Amino acid sequence: MLFFSSGFPENLSAMAMVCLSDFEAYAKKYLPKIAWDFFAAGADECSTRDENILAYKRIHFRPRMLRDVSVMDTRTKLLGTEISFPVGIAPTGFHQLAWPDGEKSTARAANAMNTCYIASTYSTCTLEEISAAAPGGFRWFQLYIHRNRAVSQQLVQRAEALGFQGLVLTADLPYTGKRRDDVRNGFRLPPHMKLKNLEGAFEGDDCSEYGLPPNSLDPSVTWNDIYWLQSLTRLPIIIKGILTKEDAELAVRHGAQGIIVSNHGGRQLDGGPATIDALSEVVEAVQGRIEVYLDGGIRKGSDVLKALALGAKCVFIGRPALWGLAYK
Repeated sequence: MLFFSSGFPENLSAMAMVCLSDFEAYAKKYLPKIAWDFFAAGADECSTRDENILAYKRIHFRPRMLRDVSVMDTRTKLLGTEISFPVGIAPTGFHQLAWPDGEKSTARAANAMNTCYIASTYSTCTLEEISAAAPGGFRWFQLYIHRNRAVSQQLVQRAEALGFQGLVLTADLPYTGKRRDDVRNGFRLPPHMKLKNLEGAFEGDDCSEYGLPPNSLDPSVTWNDIYWLQSLTRLPIIIKGILTKEDAELAVRHGAQGIIVSNHGGRQLDGGPATIDALSEVVEAVQGRIEVYLDGGIRKGSDVLKALALGAKCVFIGRPALWGLAYK
């Protein structure tokens, strides 16, 4: 592939990238197939992954006219911290599969846009590297709880010491979803790539489950573990993966300060609802007691508007940020 000095491939100009689907097409064309398949994967038949996007097309605006829109302000606040517009970067793993600088580039980009970046437990850069790449950036840390609780405890305390401002507990991954293309491809991280925050944390050489030994995640996690996390940190805890009013109520009752309505990009349980379809139920249950955010299927500004109109404080994007990394 030939590049001009601008960094763009010769068959694409800067003007060619008009919308997120242009970046998606670019990433699909130029990423190695195994990397593209990993990022694109959904669980089983990918019905929920696809429904996340299709559900937005069934929601229609009731536009009002002559309302004086000469002055607009897209700023909002997440738990008291101001961001420039209500779109943050969702936690996704293995950014170095898309670009050599990986999560360091993602952190710099989020900082440049003055928005929130949720760094993943499964980052290919350390928390220290991410922090150093964008000093003063607004970041939360996403946590998976592993069977070795000391590993999770150390991660939480490292993140707090480094100035991360929130702890996002992913609640929908007691076991890894069955992503068929990853199974077919025998997905493994390239030898030079590591889950940097978990190096040396687990015994043995079998790293066949997304860079870690099989069954390293703790499937016994319950709501009472929120109290355990609260004993480790003063950071606000945001629960990611809520899709029902019952779980929204439990999140409030257990002291969470935010909810991310999420189905893991359709990568975990196929057959669950699209996140935008679950949003109203969660918002109604919470009744403004804690903040509600959403991820999954956001591809256009109008999708963001629909989520805000239905009660989300902010949305987070996952795959589109990876497509952007792959591009530049």
